Amino acid sequence: MKIKKGDKVKVIAGDDKGVVGEVVAALPRSNRVIVEGVNVCKKHCKPSNANPDGGIINQEMPISVSNVVLSEEKKAKKGAKKSVKGAKK
Repeated sequence: MKIKKGDKVKVIAGDDKGVVGEVVAALPRSNRVIVEGVNVCKKHCKPSNANPDGGIINQEMPISVSNVVLSEEKKAKKGAKKSVKGAKK
């Protein structure tokens, strides 16, 4: 997987198409990534010691790596050097 945690990616397929966000987590075994603000679902939580009120929370769910592309273009490398006829190497 070429996409790592912290990369800026653009969603190219699905309900959130066109959204740009940062990768929060990468899951290479399942070929999925969690992107900030993308594929947000509501999860029902029972009251517990950590969350005494319980209730409904918004949670980002993983999406397939094939549905995202790196949005930051890397700096272009210098082009190949042109050879001049008759020049010594």
